[in-house]
Amino acid sequence: MTRRISKEVVLGDDKCGYVRIGGNAPVTVQSMTSVATHDIFKCIQEIEKLQDAGADIVRVAVPEKKDTEALKEIIKATKVPIVADVHFHFQRALEAISAGVHKIRLNPGNINDHNQVKEVINACKLKNIPIRIGVNEGSIIERRDKKKRAEELNIFFADKKHGHLIALMIAKLEEYLELFDSCDFEDIVISAKSMDAPVVIDIYKEIASRFDYPLHLGVTHAGTRETGGIRSIAALGSLLSQGIGETIRISYASDPIEEVIDGVELLCALGLKERRKPELIACPTCGRIQVDLFTLVEEVKKLIMDEINLPMKVAVMGCVVNGPGEAEGADVAVFAGNKRGIIYVQGAKVANVPETKILSTLLSECKKLEFRVNNGETSLGEKTIAIKPPDPIGELGSGIESIKKGLVEKITVRKT
Repeated sequence: MTRRISKEVVLGDDKCGYVRIGGNAPVTVQSMTSVATHDIFKCIQEIEKLQDAGADIVRVAVPEKKDTEALKEIIKATKVPIVADVHFHFQRALEAISAGVHKIRLNPGNINDHNQVKEVINACKLKNIPIRIGVNEGSIIERRDKKKRAEELNIFFADKKHGHLIALMIAKLEEYLELFDSCDFEDIVISAKSMDAPVVIDIYKEIASRFDYPLHLGVTHAGTRETGGIRSIAALGSLLSQGIGETIRISYASDPIEEVIDGVELLCALGLKERRKPELIACPTCGRIQVDLFTLVEEVKKLIMDEINLPMKVAVMGCVVNGPGEAEGADVAVFAGNKRGIIYVQGAKVANVPETKILSTLLSECKKLEFRVNNGETSLGEKTIAIKPPDPIGELGSGIESIKKGLVEKITVRKT
């Protein structure tokens, strides 16, 4: 896909490394800690888990001075760029900057005094620290002035269309950008989140057509992983497939590790990020399944993600219909029938085992392939053998029993 060309910002330091957002840099994945930042030990633990899951950047909340006071120790102990999330109190931003934070997230609409915003901008400019400007749905509508809020909401809901909201978000963004321009500051990332996927798609497309700053994509208040995942992927997948978006956060009301896992998977699925861990593909629900496929898939996923450190493709298929084709497309594959599993590695059959041994044999073959790849003996994706589909009444033995019981019509097998 053709990526939108944006300006580039850089955050980080020599210790944690530098992350580029925009330009020709890969799309990055972000998340945010769920623990209090002033609880230094727990905060560091969670940051490390997020990084291990694939987060390129981690944001922390700093609502109180004790949170910004903890930043020095946190930044010293972690190896990923840290963003300070600032709302209402500009002093928290200044304190975070002094502590060595790598980026500031700021919604100028939450700070009434523009001189205070300028103070933050100038402090970031002095230390080459980027700022993310938020014009999210929840923060652009006036909160303090109730009369003004009512007027803005009346415009928003005038005809039940989101066009008015988009116009308001663009107007606020232009107002904020004028403020940053007056300080000659361009290390900016823009976010414009909403809880509504169509609004997110429309507002980011509009911003992308007007400005060349890098965009931080996300759906705010998305909900739980079950519903929020669909809502987020609908919006972010649409935008990324159109080349829009330089950094993303999938937001859930649950463990932030899940946000990172799903964000990384989205980018990998779109070819925007290289996999570091195995890719698992498996059968959908089907009446042909002849093993406990769903339990097997979960067990395989846990084992290969924990124990395999190569992006090999592993296929787990429940019958002989789709199994052979998927086995040809995977590095390691199993397809099952009549409580047994046939295992293939790089297109070559290596085992035919009972259901109870599928998991252990599959993991063993994955480890053997990983060893061979790491030793330079082979490469992932290499296939030298075309897999011949098994005779349904032959090796797996499922068809002949059904025929004997009169469950299916007798079929003629051509002799070779």
